[in-house]
Amino acid sequence: MDIRSVSLKQLRYFIATAETGQLSKAARSTYVSQSAITSAIKSLEKLMKVRLFERQQQGVTLTPEGHRFYLRAKEMLDSLEDALREPRFNTHTLKGSVKVLASYTVLGYFLPNLLARFRANYPNVEIDLRDMNRSAIEKAVLDGSTELGIVIISNTDNLQPFSHHILIRSRRQLWVCANHPLLKQDRVSLRDVSQYPYIQITEDEGEESTRRYWESCGETLNIGLKTSSMEGLRGLIAHSFGVTILSDMVYRPWSLEGKKIESRPIENQVPDMQVGIIWKKDVVLSEPAQAMRELLIQICGS
Repeated sequence: MDIRSVSLKQLRYFIATAETGQLSKAARSTYVSQSAITSAIKSLEKLMKVRLFERQQQGVTLTPEGHRFYLRAKEMLDSLEDALREPRFNTHTLKGSVKVLASYTVLGYFLPNLLARFRANYPNVEIDLRDMNRSAIEKAVLDGSTELGIVIISNTDNLQPFSHHILIRSRRQLWVCANHPLLKQDRVSLRDVSQYPYIQITEDEGEESTRRYWESCGETLNIGLKTSSMEGLRGLIAHSFGVTILSDMVYRPWSLEGKKIESRPIENQVPDMQVGIIWKKDVVLSEPAQAMRELLIQICGS
C-alpha cells in the first residue's frame, strides 16, 4: 500500500461523507462537486481493498472497516489542525483552572477527545470536570458555581438566561440488527418503525425527546423495553429485541459481543440532536474558561 497516494483532501471528503451520510451533503460542506467526493472514496477503497461505505437509496453508512478508518482519519486531521493552531494561541503561559459540567451522554461520547486537545494546547490549565444532568448544569451556570456547561441543547426548554453556542448537530437514524426486515425497504418512516418493539434509552431525557418528535409527526410509539445503559441497548438491538432511533454521535456498528448493528435514515423530519456550550449571559468568563470556549468552538468548526 502506497500511503503517498493518499491526500488530505481525500481524508476530508471521506470524513465529511461519514458525518453527513450523503454524498451530496458532503459535497456541499466541502465546496466541491459530488463526483470529487465519489472519486476520493473509490480511491481510498481501492487502495485499502475494503468497502468503507454501504450504499442505500437515501445515503450511505459506514461499514465496520469504514468506522475504524473514520476514527483514525479523524484523529490524524485533528492532530494536524492542533499543530497548525498552536502558534496562534498563548498556550504555555496561561495558567489556572476551569470547571466544566457535562451530562452523561455528552461526557461519554463527545467530550473526551476535545478535552484532550484542550489539555494539549493549554497544559498548565487544570480541568475540573463533573457529570450532572442538564437541569442541574443549567442551575449551576446561573448561580455562578460553574462557568461552562456542555449539554444537549435541543433538550433545553428556555435558553434566554444563557449565552450559548451549538458545537455539533448529530442526525438521528434508525438502528436495527443485521438482516432486519426494515433493511429491505428503500424508505423507512416512523409508521414503519412503529410496527416493531421500540427500545427506549432513558438517559439524558431520552424519553422526553423521543416523545416530542414522535408526537409532532403524528405517530404512535410502540415501547417494548427501556434501559439507561447504552451498551445494554446495543446488545438488545443486535439480538433482535427491537429497534431504536438515536444520534450518529453515539452510534457504533457493533455490540459488545461483536454483533452487527445497522443504521438507516428516517423518511420523516426527525430533528437532529444538538450539543452545545452554555454560559451565563452578560458575564465575563475567566481566561481559562474563555480559552476553553473558544477552542471548543474552533475545533468543532462551528
